[in-house]
Amino acid sequence: MLTAASRSADFPALQGIHYLNTAAESIPPVCVTEAVAEYMQHKGLGMRGRDFHFPRVEECREISAKMLGLTTGEVSFCSCSSEAYNLLASALDLKPQDEVVVTDLDFPAGATPWLTAPEHARPVTRLWQNRNGALNLVELAGLLNERTALVQISLVSFYNGHRIPFAGFQKMVRQLAPKAVIAVDVTQALGRVQLDCQSADIIISSTHKWTLGIHGGGIIGVPEKSAARLTTHAGGWNHIANAFDADRFERASVKPGAMSFSVGMPSFAALYALNASLRYLDGIGISNIAAHADPLVARVQEGLRELGITPLCAEQPECPSGIVSFRHEKSAQINEALLAENIHIMHQAGRMRVAVHGYNTAEDIEKLLATLRGAL
Repeated sequence: MLTAASRSADFPALQGIHYLNTAAESIPPVCVTEAVAEYMQHKGLGMRGRDFHFPRVEECREISAKMLGLTTGEVSFCSCSSEAYNLLASALDLKPQDEVVVTDLDFPAGATPWLTAPEHARPVTRLWQNRNGALNLVELAGLLNERTALVQISLVSFYNGHRIPFAGFQKMVRQLAPKAVIAVDVTQALGRVQLDCQSADIIISSTHKWTLGIHGGGIIGVPEKSAARLTTHAGGWNHIANAFDADRFERASVKPGAMSFSVGMPSFAALYALNASLRYLDGIGISNIAAHADPLVARVQEGLRELGITPLCAEQPECPSGIVSFRHEKSAQINEALLAENIHIMHQAGRMRVAVHGYNTAEDIEKLLATLRGAL
């Protein structure tokens, strides 16, 4: 990653391919494969393996907290971002008089729990719609009021790569909806861009995309100031302080804040992997990854326009991300041409998405653009 030698050594799976689909699935470095193998060694010890499992969870909590800009007591884990959002719904316990704001650039995990609640407890959902691929704060203002209980956003949109200018967004929410919880999905940001949303009430991420980990993990960050408000009401055992005490069938004392989201046995394999991948990324430095990859993203944007293709989100030099999306009537033929050249991007219902991480190179981008040119 970042140099030809380190890329070859750390990512042998990239040999001979141009992989530009990290927004869907990342290619883990060798250290992640080794971490999962270590988990299996420890698992082979049976119950004694837990002497290694739980310390690894704490190591993972430590590096996750560093990456999120929080303390270890403010970070916890679950199985995926969807579970995290459903547990958030449990913590909020919204009523029909409450209002929730979601965006049409959000991933379903963060947008749907409020729509599936029983009718007698379903809050009013207000949709912050994009205009020409961007979310305008002026339009958000009209959706906020004293009844707003939650504003849910993705820092970077999975759909087109739009990145919300968080400082201005947060200022507006705090002013116009002072009771609202700000929830931020950083799945398409963590490990790729410098986070600026540490002051949100809750931060959620999956583990198998830009963080270079594997499936089966979810990261939750809840600052101490929001812990009492964001404590889940779910059953379980790992998040129960008195789970094995004499009074365990009389009451359940739930650990507050982020810790309440770890309701069951940790997904050890995912956390071994995440511990390795985040330490790998931290060793390189997110600022170095961004400095390498952001110009490649800009080149994709420029190259698409040279071909007469308008990206679904305008360039955002002040809020860069790793994603560029576009639509084309010949998307199926374009995708066939790309795959024939071992170029991997996402293709779904006419939309094509290019994702650029630190392991990508200028050669990847020029090969993509040249093949697009030929296909068109």
